[in-house]
Amino acid sequence: MHRALPAFTFLGLLCSLTFAEESLHDRIDRLVSAQFQGEPAPLTDDAAFLRRVHLDLAGCIPSAEKTRQFLADTAADKRELEIDRLLASPTYATRMANLFHVVLMERRGDNSDWATYLRTSFEANKPWDQLVREILHPTDDAATRRGAAYFYTQRLQKSGQNPTDYPGLTRDVGRLFLGVDLQCAECHDHLFIDDYKQLEFQGLFAAYKNISIRNEKFPAINEKSMTDKLEFISVFGSDKNLTGPRIPFGQEFSIPAPDPAADASAQNKKPDPNAPPAFSALQQLADNLPSADNSLFCQNIANRVWFLMMGRGLVEPLDQFHSANMASHPELLELLATEFAAHQFDFKWLIRELSLTDTYQRSTRHHAATEFPTPASYQLGQQRRLTAEQLFSSALAATGNSERLTPAADAAADADAEDPGQKLKAAFVTAVASEPKQPASDYKPSVKQALFFLNDSQVLALLQPHEGNLTAQLDQMPDAQVADTVFLNIFSRPPVDAERKLVEAHLQQHAKQRPEALRQLVWAMLTSLEFCINH
Repeated sequence: MHRALPAFTFLGLLCSLTFAEESLHDRIDRLVSAQFQGEPAPLTDDAAFLRRVHLDLAGCIPSAEKTRQFLADTAADKRELEIDRLLASPTYATRMANLFHVVLMERRGDNSDWATYLRTSFEANKPWDQLVREILHPTDDAATRRGAAYFYTQRLQKSGQNPTDYPGLTRDVGRLFLGVDLQCAECHDHLFIDDYKQLEFQGLFAAYKNISIRNEKFPAINEKSMTDKLEFISVFGSDKNLTGPRIPFGQEFSIPAPDPAADASAQNKKPDPNAPPAFSALQQLADNLPSADNSLFCQNIANRVWFLMMGRGLVEPLDQFHSANMASHPELLELLATEFAAHQFDFKWLIRELSLTDTYQRSTRHHAATEFPTPASYQLGQQRRLTAEQLFSSALAATGNSERLTPAADAAADADAEDPGQKLKAAFVTAVASEPKQPASDYKPSVKQALFFLNDSQVLALLQPHEGNLTAQLDQMPDAQVADTVFLNIFSRPPVDAERKLVEAHLQQHAKQRPEALRQLVWAMLTSLEFCINH
């Protein structure tokens, strides 16, 4: 089991001493290439790199003008400079806020305070351990931080006559912050994963059974003081067990003995439901779980960021860390976790290093005539379905409707039903996103998506000429210029000769219905796999 052991610190020190003069991105590539079987795919071309890094760091495809400039640039370090420019851009914080809203809330809804909290956190490049600490023990002492409680309050909402889902909250904390899904260990030791014991679930559950939603205009919780250990029994036995609040696979926190004098004094006072508890299990979790000494915490976030950038985790599934499910590259995972912690959980630093790797910049096309490499080898780039937010922003950018329809960065999807941009974004989420409460680790095409792009009036309205948008520009162009313009705007690359000829033939064949032919061309490209996939 991945535990917070002294060996973790020793290995990190050893790695730092051994590779002190080597950058992290070079070390990553060396560890990945050591497992190659045969030749890897080449690095992707400039156009594909630009599109990929813009989708990952800005959440949207690049503009046609940016693509032209980048392709014309002959500087040897232009990729590194573009990465740095994107990390310094305001679009980075918006992209990360959108991304981690989905990762942490899994489409449970939207809240403006939570959106503000995430956006301001990524604007400040808040360390990951600090961000998690604020989520695990939220306070309302600052307007920009009080939204952190939404992680709890949305999960504490009752559904019909069902009781509050404290077990589900417990499971999500383990999954999202430690990479362990303890759901099947609630009532007994896990039947198929030896490392997942009932004690680990119940110890974390003990920290959450005393919290509730506080009635405020913003997300807020109350926590009752914990005075006794939690008693639990396995469904396969009759022995009673006790545990205080504990970090899974880590320490149990001691509950202080009662203070008779304090208890006697409290009996003469009206209880304040908003007063902080005498013993806060949430405070203990926040102080100790998000720590550089907790290897599960460090490896989980390293694995998730790797997944977000590379398309698959070093450990798969992402929430199945255990001794029988080792990482595809164990030394690499340990290196990422150790270095991330050593750099004070600096998100921009880690994402920059991953973006600079050959592993990230490798093409998704493989030329080998021999056996096709497995995804876990990272010998070629992984194709990834665009998220609903990426697809929405990129569709607006490609059709030239961004300035007209882009919602405010900190607005919830349903904040203003009269805003056409908000309505369209909500429609994209409904049609494209994964189902609520499901991990956002895979995006699969569906009939619902196909019907959305085929029939939705808001999507089709993007193709109608408006001042300055793509179809309005194409209407004014000779046929010979259309292909270059539409390919740069939608596919973020110039067309090849065969594609130019195909576009010209299409327009000549429908010369009498040219405006409609142009809209059909744009629609076909917007709904193609090349546009809907990060490749």
